[in-house]
Amino acid sequence: MQHLRIIAPAAVSAEVIAHLRSDRGVTHLVIHHGAAVQPLGDLIEADVTREAVDELLTALVSIGVPATGCITMEALDTVLSAAADKAERDVPGDPEDAIIWEALVRRTREDATLTATFLIFLTLATLIAAVGVITNSAVTVVGAMVVGPEFGPLAGIAVGLVRRRLDLARRSFTALIVGFPIAMGVTLAATALSEWTDLVTVTDVTAADQVDFIYQVGVFSFVVAALAGAAGMLSLVSAKSSALVGVFISVTTVPAAGYAVVAATLGQWRVAAESAAQLGVNMIGIVVAGMVVLWVHQWVGTRRRAARRESEITPPSDS
Repeated sequence: MQHLRIIAPAAVSAEVIAHLRSDRGVTHLVIHHGAAVQPLGDLIEADVTREAVDELLTALVSIGVPATGCITMEALDTVLSAAADKAERDVPGDPEDAIIWEALVRRTREDATLTATFLIFLTLATLIAAVGVITNSAVTVVGAMVVGPEFGPLAGIAVGLVRRRLDLARRSFTALIVGFPIAMGVTLAATALSEWTDLVTVTDVTAADQVDFIYQVGVFSFVVAALAGAAGMLSLVSAKSSALVGVFISVTTVPAAGYAVVAATLGQWRVAAESAAQLGVNMIGIVVAGMVVLWVHQWVGTRRRAARRESEITPPSDS
């Protein structure tokens, strides 16, 4: 379940309370009249089953609570309550399958913002990938996959397009279109300097047989990227972040960027172009799969809301 904490000014407090009272997915409702000081208003708390949160948040936003008050939300790991069990039974669907769209949009916005931290992580990941190519180390390349932060903007593009939040899609696209050239530029300079000072000696990047899969574009490049993108988006919408590590080490986005840089310093432009193509194919596959997952969830959510409204006509028994 989710715990909602609402600061509702006097002008909207009664309407907020009415919405919470009438919602079957809401339980443990607590009202502290006049407890909020900044902004002034009532402090209202409630536990809400995950399936009911999205529709409830939409209603509260339409009332205007965020404009004059506040809504905060946090997940509850353990709730021992017969009332909570009844609320979950009364709302159609399964908590694990429910999307809280506002939370998803805000999370992807944070992960998709072009910040100094994002650039540093992306640059470090690309540098690690280049080292993995130079040393022919698959383990090092896998490390670069895990460090790379690029899934956040890719997920942001998918969410932005599906939800028609073009501001989020633009923010995410900007992070990628600016971040990768900077990361690759720094890696190019570092690789060229290392070769010029004889710190490393590489004559043929294709001789790295342990990591040559990075630049070899094929049908399965898109298939694996699509599967990883679907898994990544499912982990985001279901709040199962542990699955994201598997997503990171399934796609060759950052490694392809590092491979392209090393190939370019050696003048192997065909390999560099194939690596860049691999980067593009993986990005497209992740975004497309993420959008498909979200579209399916939207369709399921629409049907669930219809079933919920129908169930409200005939109240369920308490047994």
